[in-house]
Amino acid sequence: MIASTNDCLGVVLAGGLSSRMGQDKAQLQRKNDSMLEFSKQVLSDSGVNNIVVSGDNYDVPDQVKQSGPVGGILSVLASYPQVKSLLILPVDLPFITASALTELRAKGEVSQKATYFSGHNIPLYLPNNAYVELFLAQAFATSHSKTSNNEASRFNNKGPSIKALLKQVPHQAITCSHAQLLFNTNTPDEWQQARAELNL
Repeated sequence: MIASTNDCLGVVLAGGLSSRMGQDKAQLQRKNDSMLEFSKQVLSDSGVNNIVVSGDNYDVPDQVKQSGPVGGILSVLASYPQVKSLLILPVDLPFITASALTELRAKGEVSQKATYFSGHNIPLYLPNNAYVELFLAQAFATSHSKTSNNEASRFNNKGPSIKALLKQVPHQAITCSHAQLLFNTNTPDEWQQARAELNL
């Protein structure tokens, strides 16, 4: 585990149940690496020095179980409250590139806004600011208590969405140079399609 960092923290989201895939997406083999190792390497190649993996089997376990990507963000920021920002990458993007993530972070740092690619809420550059803190505090206000059933039902037991978070924070969408970079693999068919293209 890394010590607290005041810079941008890379986050691989690997806490999902992978129910549609039928196996852990983080452990799927992309060429010679698992998707988890590939995701960490892409973040590293984009210039992020400190990287953690969010998920119960990894660096930062979920504080609120089955609360989705935003629950992962909550847990990471609780563990690393001093970070200036997060560069968040889901573990199921086999075509994402370091240059795309570098651009996302650069435009986010200049604007100091949550920044994502048009039509896709993650990958996401997220400044750690009062807007994010307030949203998380309200969204998970009762989640740590035993009377959290009402809160859980509000979000269908999946936690708030990234879209709901973005509505409450300053944000911007930028254009991705190639749509294929954001192709995500949630099902066995999508994974086979990705593997076929990677082997061309």
